[in-house]
Amino acid sequence: SIELEGRGSITFLDTPGHAAFTSMRARGAQITDLVILVVAADDGVMPQTEEAINHAKEAGAEIIVAVNKCDHPNANPQQARAELQEHGIQCEEWGGDIQFRDISALKKQGLDELLEAVLLQAEVMELKANATRKAVGNVVESAMEPGGPTATLLIRKGTLKVGDLVICGQFYGKVRALINEDGKRLKEAGPSVAAKLLGLNGVPQAGDEFNAV
Repeated sequence: SIELEGRGSITFLDTPGHAAFTSMRARGAQITDLVILVVAADDGVMPQTEEAINHAKEAGAEIIVAVNKCDHPNANPQQARAELQEHGIQCEEWGGDIQFRDISALKKQGLDELLEAVLLQAEVMELKANATRKAVGNVVESAMEPGGPTATLLIRKGTLKVGDLVICGQFYGKVRALINEDGKRLKEAGPSVAAKLLGLNGVPQAGDEFNAV
């Protein structure tokens, strides 16, 4: 998660072709609001890019394109745009409706503009969530760890608190702990927060919905 002064926060799931996306489509739910499609300026559209485009389209998610490696000597951002257009991803400057941002992850160039594009798209989509209701969300990944079953949850709406009772797929339990991506314990997690949950009596599947009850 990235905190933006006075403008909330953005939570990123670095999940190319993640199992959760396939499972979510099967359950008819939506795990992300926006997909950032990363394309290398020196490579253009690769087979994994086509796969990611199909994932995003099947999920019905809005797309923003980040053309990476624009600092590379062989970079050709325009070629990346042309190849993506052949796959139905047309940039705004060519009359389309998809935002493209040229970036360099290595040199940290264009990242502020990319975040601004995400915020702009979020405003257009009027993304909102009720934080005061009981929490609902989905499992991103899960595992059996030495301390017992764990599930990383993405909260879609409501606020999940330590002590809440949760039903998750075929399992249930009381929230013993919530841990963020930095390993810090949280007392609660609100909409769009991803947190690892301890307290379930089994390991749920990626994409399973959870409900606080």
